[in-house]
Formats: sequence, structure tokens, C-alpha cells
Amino acid sequence: MTRMIIAGAQLGAIQKADSRQAVVARMIDLMEQAAARGAEMIVYPELALTTFFPRWYMPDWNEVDTWFEREMPNGATQPLFDRARELGVAMTFGYAELTPEGRHFNTSILTNRKGEIVGKYRKVHLPGHDEYDTTRAFQHLEKRYFEPGDLGFNVWRNEGVIMGMAICNDRRWPETYRCMGLQGVELITIGYNTPAVNSQMSAEGLEKRLFHSDLSLQSGAYQNATYVVGVAKAGVEDGHPLIGGSIIVDPDGFVLARAETEEDELILADCDFDKCAFGKSTIFDFARHRRIEHYGRITSQTGAIIDV
Repeated sequence: MTRMIIAGAQLGAIQKADSRQAVVARMIDLMEQAAARGAEMIVYPELALTTFFPRWYMPDWNEVDTWFEREMPNGATQPLFDRARELGVAMTFGYAELTPEGRHFNTSILTNRKGEIVGKYRKVHLPGHDEYDTTRAFQHLEKRYFEPGDLGFNVWRNEGVIMGMAICNDRRWPETYRCMGLQGVELITIGYNTPAVNSQMSAEGLEKRLFHSDLSLQSGAYQNATYVVGVAKAGVEDGHPLIGGSIIVDPDGFVLARAETEEDELILADCDFDKCAFGKSTIFDFARHRRIEHYGRITSQTGAIIDV
């Protein structure tokens, strides 16, 4: 039997002027609180080290690159890795990655309890647009600043649990969960930075945004019999609000823990990974019940084709 106390470390707003060192200090404080409560793993949000910079249009790529990390760990983040090793806490967090070849990705990493990186994921489903859009209430330029991820949806056996990662908009796509479900995943961690208002539909308010986030995370967990931990960066960043709503979901789709604020906040759940087995061996026994001969359209086309 494998059990693990998992902590979701929601972060409140990170302002444009905030240093990485200041943010890492907040992350360490949450980690220490989590360890004091018995947590063996902590999950931080997408782009955890900086403000959500894709809201800003930057024509100068030298400025853009200041938001990216060229190595991990680095000088700013080494204290986080050191403290994780001292406390024996595995972790996952997101950041903007600039590769030695000059490629830009929205990335998440996974460590073991020794502070060693055991997995890396690069965001596949990039939302938004790639040029300044005068019709939007605010910009969402992920397609400008990032390439689509090139590593796929992998899993790793980490601390006795089969773990996978996704980032933000990935949570809305059922293919994300199914690709990992087909590898026996037992825990999926998903960090997000989600605006509280849709830039193309300002009437879509906070309630609907939170509902859709919950719906995506809970359905992905249930349909693949896996725990899912979704963790936000929340609050008002330089005048732009982000949703909170961080949750930990069990393999039946039930919410075990939920954040109540839009600030730095810790949520915890005692996760018994034996509970993944029932769904994987019954209604979602893929080997017995999937009919891949009828699924070809999923990978043979992207946009909808109306032919009736």
C-alpha cells in the first residue's frame, strides 16, 4: 500500500516588480508549513517564480528573456531545492524555460524527496494568441512567448507512485488525462494561472471560471481513476485578477481539499493510492473496454469537420 500526504501550495499574486528571491522565500514558507503537517510532496502553480507575464506585450525579446530560466535549479531557486531535500519533501512547480538552443517553453518539473529532478513536462495546449490584439480586454500572449511542448505526456514512478504533470489549459483537454491514464497514472499535478475574466467575453465571470476548472479536474480524475492536484496562482497581479480554487481530487472525482482564499494558502489530503485500482479494474479497465478502432478521428484531424 502506498499512501502520501500531498500538499497543494496555492500562491497569491506575484507582482511584476517582485523578485524571484522573494517568491522563493514564500514557497519555502509554504513548504515548511506543509512538512510540519506531515506532507511528503508539495505542488506549486504554473509560472510559480514570476508574475503571469504573457499578459504584457513585449516587442523586445531581450526583455522577454528576463522572465525565463536558463537552468534549473539556479541561483534563485537553489534554496528551494536545498530546503526540500532537508525536509524530505518531493515537489513540482512551473516556470518559463529558455533552453541552450534558444527555445522557449512553459515548463514544469518533478523532484523526488532528495531534491533531485526526476521528470520534466512542457505545456502542450497553449491558449491565447501571438500578436497584439486590440479587440481583447487584455492580452494573453502565450502563443507568442512559448512553443508548444515537445516532450508529450509522460509519467514517472516517483516515491512509489506513478506521477504525471500538466499545465493550466491542458486541464481542459481530455486527451491530457487519457494519455497518462493509458500509462497507469495515479497522480496528476496541474499548476495554473487562470484569469478571473475571459479576455474575449468579459461577461463570463468568476463563478463560471471556477466551475469549469473544477469540472475539468474532477472529470479527468474520475475518467482515469487517478488523483489530481490542481493548484493556482491567484489574486490581483498588477491590476489583473486570477482565480484561486485550488483543489485535490480523488480517483472517484470527489474534492478532498479546496482553497478558500486567493492568497498564499496550503491545502492537504491524505492520498491512498490503492484507491486508484478499483476504477482502473472496473469501469475504466481500458484493456477490456476501449474501442480504439473507432477513435481514429481523434488523432487524424484537429478542427471540427461538419460533413452531414
